[in-house]
Amino acid sequence: MAVDHPKEADGNLAAVSPDVGSGKSAEKSSKRSVELNDLAKQVAELFSADALSPSLTKGLVRIGEFVGLLAIAFVIFTSYLPDVRVTDLQYSGAAFLGSILSVCIIQALDGYQIPSLRSYLNQVSKAVTGFTIAMLILIVIGFFSKISIEYSRLWFGSWYVAGVAFLMIYRGAVALYFRHAIAYGRLERRAVIVGGGEPAAELIRSLETQPDGDIRICGIFDDRDDERSPALVAGYPKLGTIPELVEFGRMARIDMLIVSLPLSAENRVLQLLKRLWVLPVDIRLSAHTNKLRFRPRSYSYEGALPFLDVFDKPIADWDAIMKRAFDLFFSVVAIILLFPLMVATAIAIRLESKGPVIFRQKRYGFNNEVIEVLKFRSMYADKADPNAKQVVTKNDPRVTRVGGIIRKTSIDELPQLFNVLKGELSLVGPRPHAVNAHTANRLWDEVVDGYFARHKVKPGVTGWAQINGWRGEVDTNEKIMQRVNHDLYYIENWSLLFDLYILSITPFKLLNTENAY
Repeated sequence: MAVDHPKEADGNLAAVSPDVGSGKSAEKSSKRSVELNDLAKQVAELFSADALSPSLTKGLVRIGEFVGLLAIAFVIFTSYLPDVRVTDLQYSGAAFLGSILSVCIIQALDGYQIPSLRSYLNQVSKAVTGFTIAMLILIVIGFFSKISIEYSRLWFGSWYVAGVAFLMIYRGAVALYFRHAIAYGRLERRAVIVGGGEPAAELIRSLETQPDGDIRICGIFDDRDDERSPALVAGYPKLGTIPELVEFGRMARIDMLIVSLPLSAENRVLQLLKRLWVLPVDIRLSAHTNKLRFRPRSYSYEGALPFLDVFDKPIADWDAIMKRAFDLFFSVVAIILLFPLMVATAIAIRLESKGPVIFRQKRYGFNNEVIEVLKFRSMYADKADPNAKQVVTKNDPRVTRVGGIIRKTSIDELPQLFNVLKGELSLVGPRPHAVNAHTANRLWDEVVDGYFARHKVKPGVTGWAQINGWRGEVDTNEKIMQRVNHDLYYIENWSLLFDLYILSITPFKLLNTENAY
């Protein structure tokens, strides 16, 4: 799987962070010691709970509608037509086609847009209309193909009546859910404005006038502290400086950063991006006041407002759900298959030396959150190093005989499968590093420019760096720089197939134990 203590990482640095390894990054002002003011802390606490993704929620409504209509069709023809089986293409094909057409037509009628989902009458009328049109299309297809006589009128009529009833009940539940979520501020995209003064005020006023907008402005951050950047802009408080924004972004569940500076302020924009790209959020440049005009497809839009997309939040919405399902499935399979090995390892550790079988170490997780990673104990209990003050080296006297074996084979990492089940780790991702991981008395975020950008996704039990040979002791700056480069490459190129490739190749790469000790 991977290795022990401070000895792993991965990725590829973005263009806004060219000075890899210089230790002089613009990120230095966002050190761990940055303290938020009381107001910023209160706002961060207010937005500390996860918001619901509007796009993900709308997708779930679509799936629920499709499954419901399809299930009704199946139940009716299996209940009232005993000679028809679910595998009968004549009926099951019509059921699938009718359900898919219904969802597509309701989509065309804007029946899955947030404004429609807020209003019961609005969404019910669009849903029933879409379903009715889909049924009419089936009738037309059956008539012109001369196969309508082969279908039961009882089944078709019952499906339509039951489908309408289902849509009325289902959409009533959806409307109640959306009203509750909106009332408690959970169905929104939370945005922070970067840059103050009149440009920010104009941007805020434009966002607030967009019909059916779902962006919730949480505050403003700006380094300037003069008349160009007052404490209150368009009714929103300035919560702090850019270094404080990085800390704020780690405490609050923010979805988007909108930079309100003009593109002509190129140097200032680049300096801001160097600091902000480490956060797991969408970063947009406001383009509504810029005189430069690109082709329309160069922009993304919030209503009529144009934005230039700089960074997108990695592994979001449906990608996150697919990755989580991937993690749960393969981690459960691995635990079942490897359980005898884990039991044998625990017994061997306990027989050789006193102390707990499991070693716990605080490491950085997603968005710099500190998590407790599980490992089989590989050192003598009285010489364990939970704070990673001393890197494990070859023939380290602190490592037990059993510990040496399980470290070389990475068996010591197997308990992290339970971290995966808890949702703290992913099976594949940047390896989690100890909070005090260092090389030559320099913390790794001081060695590598953009180091914390590797925390934009959940850390993994194995990763791109590990299968490319970057595991083991980190005794030079070059090693940690290469690991971070591989981490960022993984983040920028993630896909489920990429995860599957890394996971499948990991056991073979573990045969190379040259740097594992």
